[in-house]
Amino acid sequence: MGKKRIGILTSGGDCPGLNAVIRGVVTTSAQLGYDCVGFLKGYEGLYDPVRYVTLTEQNTVGILNDGGTILGSTNKGRFAATVGVADRVELDPQLLAGVMTTIKQLGIDGLVCVGGDGSLAVAQQFHEYGIPVVGVPKTIDNDLSATAFTFGFDSAIECATNALDRLQTTAASHERVMVLEVMGRHAGWIALHAGIGGGADVILIPEIGWTYENVCHKILDRESQGKRHSLVVVAEGAELPGGGLVGEEQAGAQAKLGGLGAIVAAEIEKRLHRETRVSVLGHLQRGGAPTTFDRVLATQYGAHAVRLIMEGKLGEMACYHPPEIESVPILEAVNQVRQVNPDGSTVQAARGLGVCFGDRSSDKNPFGIRQQSRSEELLDDVETSADIEIDADFTLDIAEAATEEALS
Repeated sequence: MGKKRIGILTSGGDCPGLNAVIRGVVTTSAQLGYDCVGFLKGYEGLYDPVRYVTLTEQNTVGILNDGGTILGSTNKGRFAATVGVADRVELDPQLLAGVMTTIKQLGIDGLVCVGGDGSLAVAQQFHEYGIPVVGVPKTIDNDLSATAFTFGFDSAIECATNALDRLQTTAASHERVMVLEVMGRHAGWIALHAGIGGGADVILIPEIGWTYENVCHKILDRESQGKRHSLVVVAEGAELPGGGLVGEEQAGAQAKLGGLGAIVAAEIEKRLHRETRVSVLGHLQRGGAPTTFDRVLATQYGAHAVRLIMEGKLGEMACYHPPEIESVPILEAVNQVRQVNPDGSTVQAARGLGVCFGDRSSDKNPFGIRQQSRSEELLDDVETSADIEIDADFTLDIAEAATEEALS
């Protein structure tokens, strides 16, 4: 009987940390006596033509801190399992049969599929067909519902926060309003975390409806305090006040979002007659070396993916439930998009710092707790005094009744 073998592929959009996962899988496989092969260009390398390379500890040395993926990736092609936010598309049965043949011919005991919601939706269909797969959550958007963090997210917010640091100084120098558009698709995690970390004044995210009036009110409120510049962070997937996303529809694929930042900047300049500039980070958020957090998380995911294969937990995905790496069925991860809780502690903290989300005036209580006015406090005092008088009269009546009973 030949040596056991594990396969790995990276699919979907690239992000920092992919090579760390590959290294984690390869190194752990070697320690446990498995051979390892990597399929090229995501799922496309599994069938017609089959394209793969043998991965060893020797040819993966030094990739831990490299951005991108040595195996290549694609978010287009024959293996598209989702369109829109969560619309499932059934894969061609011939493709599934071809992949199964490849897995059997190469003697793959388990295939590690590294990807986001769309890529893991493919892995789920593989599992339902009987192909031995496990999943690793990868996306800068951090929108998979079954894990606290996906790798790539921390590196993306580091990039966005650094951009805000730079925009802060130039905005202050010229007394401008600076608008920064960030990625994230239908979740506002990047905008929220980078906005807090970079000291943004306004954050617009998909989970919270907003108006131009409230955004402008915040900018004017800052000016009344002598603050002549403002930073606005816009998530690409935030809807316009009248509804609708900004982007381009793509046949047979998810819409390409982008352009909201320019619209917001133009409207602010039109309404307030303030010099406004827009910056779009785009794919800068996907490139470069991973942060230390992403390197550690991705490496752990890779090692535990091998563990899942050894334990026979096929059809499951490694997930991070701090402080442990655990696993859940892949179906749970792709069942719904994990979005920011509009009433959650992170949003509350941002509001407490004075951040405007465009949904209400900045003078409202940030924690949603109604503060009592002085007049209401005085009224309560009057009611309390009246209650004391009533209680005193009632007590006196009881005492008099008791005295009469004792004397009779």
